Amino acid sequence: MTTKRGLITDSFKVVKKAKRGGKREKRPSPPSPPRGEQLYVETETIREEELKKLRQFDLNWRFGPCTGISRLQRWERAELHGLNPPEEIKYLLLQTHSDPADNLSLWSEYPL
Repeated sequence: MTTKRGLITDSFKVVKKAKRGGKREKRPSPPSPPRGEQLYVETETIREEELKKLRQFDLNWRFGPCTGISRLQRWERAELHGLNPPEEIKYLLLQTHSDPADNLSLWSEYPL
């Protein structure tokens, strides 16, 4: 006859954790920021979303390589070759053409 082997966990004592103090009390919500500060936060969030869209454009290889040229040049080249780049990207680039963070691609800091 073979002996039945148990699990390794059978040799340890079962310990049940005690429940914590029950329901927690709700804390009052923090006061809302002043209107001017709230506008700044909203503007910053919109700016982050725009940069995220531009980074996604950089990472999309469907529109060709992006090293060595600006984002607007890449968009125009993709349009010239009939690759149908998003119009929203061109709009963002024309809106913020003076800011180098918007003009240069994600890979512009790396040497060729």
